[in-house]
Amino acid sequence: MTTHAPIAASPPPAVAAPTELDLEARLALADAAMTARLAHAALVFEVNTAHIPVEDLAEVVAPLPLTPTLAPAPYSTPIAATLHRARQRIEQDGWCRDALYDEEGGICPIRAIRLEAANRGLADDACVLLLEAIQRDFHWAETIPSWNAQQTVAAPVLICFDRAAQLAHTRHR
Repeated sequence: MTTHAPIAASPPPAVAAPTELDLEARLALADAAMTARLAHAALVFEVNTAHIPVEDLAEVVAPLPLTPTLAPAPYSTPIAATLHRARQRIEQDGWCRDALYDEEGGICPIRAIRLEAANRGLADDACVLLLEAIQRDFHWAETIPSWNAQQTVAAPVLICFDRAAQLAHTRHR
């Protein structure tokens, strides 16, 4: 009978402490995981739509045309709603500073109000409130057109429309 020498127990392999991955490595791992998920999703899509004729598939995957819609007026009072719609019209059509309108379709604040008001009296009242809102921040402004001509961008005009609409709303006008 042969005897074997006892096998010396080897020490357990050293386990290295996990190293913390930097941002680039984590992003690369996330990118690899997303690429695999997208490839799987594409395969599932192909399997699920294999029975659909190609000409019908174009209608299914074609994106719907998006048309921008204006936000509904948050005001129920006529002057506030008119000022809100006039502001939206300037955002939509563009802003003009030295005339009622320009070649590109931009309009001045007074024209925007006149286009959105139901009648001349409502337009006049809205202009009065807009001028009041303007003069709260720009004391030197004598008229809407003179103030408008001094602006270089549309942002102050739109802000004054917002303030005038809020002012009309608080006065229930």
